[in-house]
Amino acid sequence: MNCSQAPTLILLGLSSDAEKWQPLFSIFLVLYLLGLLGNLLLLLAIGTDVHLHTPMYFFLSQLSFVDLCFITTTAPKMLEALWTGDGSISFSGCLTQLYFFAVFADMDNLLLAVMAIDRYAAICHPLRYSALMTPFRCGVLVSGSWGVTNCVSLTHTLLLSKLYFHTNQEIPHFFCEFGPLLLLSCSDTHLNKILVIILVGILGISAVLCIVSSYGCIFYAVAKVPSAQGKRKALSTCSSHLSVVLLFYSTVFATYLKPPSSSRSSEEVVAAVMYSLVTPTLNPFIYSLRNKDVKSSLRRILNME
Repeated sequence: MNCSQAPTLILLGLSSDAEKWQPLFSIFLVLYLLGLLGNLLLLLAIGTDVHLHTPMYFFLSQLSFVDLCFITTTAPKMLEALWTGDGSISFSGCLTQLYFFAVFADMDNLLLAVMAIDRYAAICHPLRYSALMTPFRCGVLVSGSWGVTNCVSLTHTLLLSKLYFHTNQEIPHFFCEFGPLLLLSCSDTHLNKILVIILVGILGISAVLCIVSSYGCIFYAVAKVPSAQGKRKALSTCSSHLSVVLLFYSTVFATYLKPPSSSRSSEEVVAAVMYSLVTPTLNPFIYSLRNKDVKSSLRRILNME
């Protein structure tokens, strides 16, 4: 087969059955619009309410912005393919989608770890919380996360752009990913695979360890609180974050704890949809429904009071 550095790629999408395309288009259009609306409203609520200008809500606003960008990276192309039946994408378009997908996925991962650190400081060191989580430190944590994720994604994308690929190849997915693309290459991908394992492994493992250790300290501190009411009050500030963490990592593990495949299974598609579309859409609703301050701010914005 001929090889090229600018192949024409075809995203196979969610289903090969044309009769399912229109219902799937309607479902995912609604899901995408809900994700946009939910994250935009949460950003507006936090930005316009001075009572929400705290480290916890600053990190939450960053998470909403990232989720807004995350779903916009994959959903429009998927909806276009479902509407037109044409899943073709240029190699440069695929690399662009892959770059931003990796940036926002890694940012979700790191922000959840940063938010766990914030909850640890608030519950385990309440008297020193203001001194520990200063605006400068919060800015460093977020800007550092943006810097790391962009560098990692840029490294992968640049190395991928140097490879040769079989022309007119099909990607068994509804968006571009490193694993399936590497399988289509006719170049030596050994270095790419090693870097994916090392860099993604470091980001993923370090974030998970940070979250686990933070919550270990939190649960230990809460266990020493004498009253049941005090325990509930302390844990209530973590419930939304913990729900998002469990939802995010369960779908990520279901998607990536297996080798990339040149064929598509329904389980992999469902896990990828949950990870890239459903989770970012649900996040603002999880935080809104469980947070009185956010609900109060949203009611004020929507003139419901």
